[in-house]
Amino acid sequence: MRVPILVLALAAMPLAAQQPAPPAVTAQSFGQLAIHPMREAPATAISLNESRIAAEVTASIESMAAEAGQVVGKGAVLARLDARDYELAVARARAARESAQARQSLAEAQLRRARELKAQGFISQEALNQRETEFVVVAAETKSARAALDTARRNLEKCVIRAPFKAIVRSRSGQVGELAVAGSPLYVLVDAERIEVSAQVPARAADTLARAEAIEFVGQSGRHAVRLERISPAVERAARTREARLVFVKDKALSGTEGRIVWRDPAAHVPAELLVRRGKDLGVFVAEGGKARFHVLPEAQEGRPAVLDLPDATQIVVSGRHGLGDGQAIPAPLR
Repeated sequence: MRVPILVLALAAMPLAAQQPAPPAVTAQSFGQLAIHPMREAPATAISLNESRIAAEVTASIESMAAEAGQVVGKGAVLARLDARDYELAVARARAARESAQARQSLAEAQLRRARELKAQGFISQEALNQRETEFVVVAAETKSARAALDTARRNLEKCVIRAPFKAIVRSRSGQVGELAVAGSPLYVLVDAERIEVSAQVPARAADTLARAEAIEFVGQSGRHAVRLERISPAVERAARTREARLVFVKDKALSGTEGRIVWRDPAAHVPAELLVRRGKDLGVFVAEGGKARFHVLPEAQEGRPAVLDLPDATQIVVSGRHGLGDGQAIPAPLR
């Protein structure tokens, strides 16, 4: 049997000459390739105070000064109640205080005279003790009368109902002429100044929000710079989210505005298109010492940029990576 000349020639060639040439690859430094993806989470601007303003005393309503949708300043009059009964109560309390003060003055004078007589030996110690006791009792009655007057004045002040903070009137429930019983709601106010952003952040992204340099709330009124105040340590079981609270740096969105918070991930990521799969693992190929090293990224997902914790100078294989194997010799990559 005759062996073809070509087969004999190939058999005679050195083994090294028959091996394929190393694949041509190009690489770039990780510092040039790294990206910082934008993150976002649903958020709502909420007021820290939504207060139901109620009457604190029982009286008929004389006037209602604010309407739904109106903005009122701190201390602004919201309603006035009929104060005549409380004015009479103040007058009675004032008269009682004056009477108590007169009795105290008399008891004080009598005590002073009793001490003089005791020093001269005209009265007994028991008589002096009685005068001292009378003075103490009358002095206590005077204190009680003063407290009663303060209470009456305080109740009179409650006939004028004022806004506890700058607010938006959400609703009005009181009507002129009605009897307002203590505890009956008249208004619902929403704090117009103390507004925070409540965001539901995916649990795995919470640490990136905590390290973000700049965060914005994007809603119907545009973009607003916000600052992270706190992140709840509890994870909401169903949605796997954590609540973050943020405050507006300058301009505020209106309470109730729906939107989202956006921030740039501070961790450097490798672009999704540079990820390759070897077996069950996703990773990137790194050009190192004339060889291609497969760097596994356990948290990587198909089609998404992946966090890569390598020095900026690390050479990442960009082209020619799909045919590589871990440890395969490669020529010096083109850059």
